[in-house]
Amino acid sequence: MGSRGELHGLIFSSALLLLLLAQPLLVFSAGPPFACDPANPSTRHFRFCQTRLPNDERASDLMSYLTLDEKIQQLGHVAPAIPRLGVPNYKWWSEALHGVSGWGRGVRFNGTITAATSFPQVILSAASFNPDLWYRIGQAIGVEARAIYNVGQAEGLTFWSPNVNIFRDPRWGRGQETPGEDPLTASKYAVAFVRGLQGDSPTGERRPQQLMTSACCKHYTAYDLDNWKGISRFSFNALVTAQDMEDTYQPPFKSCVQEGRGTCIMCSYNRVNGVPTCADFNLLTLQARNAWGLDGYIASDCGAVDLIYGNGYAKSPEEAVANVLKSGMDLDCSDFVQKHAGSAVRRGILSQGDIDRALFNALALRMRLGLFNGNPRKLPAGNIPPSQVCSKQHLGLALEAAQAGIVLLKNAANLLPLARPKVTSLGVIGPNADSGYVLIGNYNGPPCTASTPLGELKNYVADTRFVRGCNSAACDNAAINAVVGLARSVDQVVLFMGLDQDQEREGLDRVDLVLPGSQQHIITKAAKYAKRPVILVLLTGGPVDITFAKNDPRIGAIVWAGYPGEAGGLAIAQVLFGEHNPGGKLPVTWYPQEFTRVPMTDMRMRADPATGYPGRSYRFYTGKPIYEFGYGISYTSYSYKFEAEAATSIYLNTSLAPRTTANSHILSYDIASLGSDTCGNLKFSATVGVKNQGSMAGRHPVLLFSRWSSSEHGRPMKQLVDFQSVHLEAGESTKVVFPLSPCEHLSRAMDDGTRVLDKGSHYLVVGQTEHEIRVIS
Repeated sequence: MGSRGELHGLIFSSALLLLLLAQPLLVFSAGPPFACDPANPSTRHFRFCQTRLPNDERASDLMSYLTLDEKIQQLGHVAPAIPRLGVPNYKWWSEALHGVSGWGRGVRFNGTITAATSFPQVILSAASFNPDLWYRIGQAIGVEARAIYNVGQAEGLTFWSPNVNIFRDPRWGRGQETPGEDPLTASKYAVAFVRGLQGDSPTGERRPQQLMTSACCKHYTAYDLDNWKGISRFSFNALVTAQDMEDTYQPPFKSCVQEGRGTCIMCSYNRVNGVPTCADFNLLTLQARNAWGLDGYIASDCGAVDLIYGNGYAKSPEEAVANVLKSGMDLDCSDFVQKHAGSAVRRGILSQGDIDRALFNALALRMRLGLFNGNPRKLPAGNIPPSQVCSKQHLGLALEAAQAGIVLLKNAANLLPLARPKVTSLGVIGPNADSGYVLIGNYNGPPCTASTPLGELKNYVADTRFVRGCNSAACDNAAINAVVGLARSVDQVVLFMGLDQDQEREGLDRVDLVLPGSQQHIITKAAKYAKRPVILVLLTGGPVDITFAKNDPRIGAIVWAGYPGEAGGLAIAQVLFGEHNPGGKLPVTWYPQEFTRVPMTDMRMRADPATGYPGRSYRFYTGKPIYEFGYGISYTSYSYKFEAEAATSIYLNTSLAPRTTANSHILSYDIASLGSDTCGNLKFSATVGVKNQGSMAGRHPVLLFSRWSSSEHGRPMKQLVDFQSVHLEAGESTKVVFPLSPCEHLSRAMDDGTRVLDKGSHYLVVGQTEHEIRVIS
């Protein structure tokens, strides 16, 4: 979402002007704005106010009363009031990435409610590999959003979250907002979070008659560069193969729509293969709307329509507006459509039918939110009180989420967990130790509570001493003498280093993967003079090259804590002192610094040995990572075993002739040609026995991969096909059942984007344990 940058001054000014001109009929009160007030006799005869009618019929009826100009004015992110119909203004743009945020235009924290629960930044929540947790986070945010709306501090219930772009390049400043590099993980995250935020059940049933809120999956599509070496997202043309589009960039959006029933997709700033995504009929209408069945609206990123003209793709503002509305976009996060659609119609390059189509999608969504059903307080969601915001339950969930995501990367000689009686003095070093702001990440709202890792550790060790070492994560100046003095004087040293929003954020990509400034120097000096091996805690969104720390025996333990949210300081302290057993797994590959020689603009996922291009993500990267996707250790150990009843062969009962992959002997079947009936009959389950071999209970993500006998012809080296999170007591065993479909989980994308199922050997992999399955016909 383009919440900062050069476009926003124009957007805000235009939105403010619209509000001033709207002169809404409603008087501000302590309650939410709504249409179809039964106390207003002029609205009683409107069919769009009759709740017994289908929402589509009601939306059409409302449109029948509007002039062309009134219709056009409803297509911006600030939709003005229509006083003669009793329709209040509506603000479409609100944010809820990891808590209700003040970054949009629709939510205010200046009344009864002054804060909202700040959950961990998405990249850390993803490390839990726990869809149930993701659902409950989304659900809690949806409840808080409704509570804020109910007291009149929100003028919209459309939240432009989640960000489900693939974390393709480790330098991307917004990677922190995403579920990581794996398309399956991002897909499952999208489904779980969207269901929770919109008020559906965990399995997808729509529980209330109206949506709790509306979620929006962004940024559609192949959007993963902000500003790298002067190349901006506003003008970047992503060159993407059909193969990469099919098996990397599109799956999260498809899952968001088809399984999560997300009610919005946001088209991105960038072009894909020369066409701005907001003006791409194939992406918006043929794929999202028609093929996937999007039931909702398509919004632009803020100012994206303006850029279609500003960057020269369209020759006039009117042509830009015609391009996007004819392509299937419905709502403009700007006032560009509001300004220029009328003249586009008069010029004959845009029809009123195009405007009606877009407006229908927008109004029908507002109907589904219950905003035309009279006073929302008479509806179940309208009774959610302010006490649900920052509730004890939600604060506990924020702590649980931070605990679940923290990843233990190194623990030499079982340095962790610390034994409190043995640590009589604790030295805390680093710019990230005493900053609550660093814990929150971007797209944040004001948190309910404030604490820091330093403050929480003081509750564990009375004699806790602190040296910042440098004033910020940039670490331009290092106080080495103070660091050395502290390290020499205490029993145990913990360093809180990493990045912050000045190093990685929207509008700012990194150019290096090493720790900024003098951080490495501080760490090695502290380790050299400390009485025992030190502990390094990293607060970052993106990965960093910490080879020096991984290989240094004086650095005994390394913990990655992402940006863990308002409860993150306590979660970190609990992990260090053994009150929580870490179980998180990395959702993104940690690359070496040499990877920065790869242009960030190269969108290819697969390696190209002929040119030395190493590929991207755990599926295709041919280099040696610092830490691989899915890595994470624990204070206990787990073993795996495929159970005896696991299938060993899959018989394809089909008369379809297999195709041969070019220049190879590989025989494969087109998934589309096999058909849903054949694919449905091939489903099977893989059962994995999991045992906690250690002496400490813990929650453990079980990651199931598949691989082929070779990675030739564009096959991934391995591919995550499912995962489940289980809690096991010390010594406890369980069986995890993975329902699988060969057509979905064992297939691969060809060069042209079609999916095929290869004959021959496939391998299911958990940890170091493999199980062979043969596809035969």
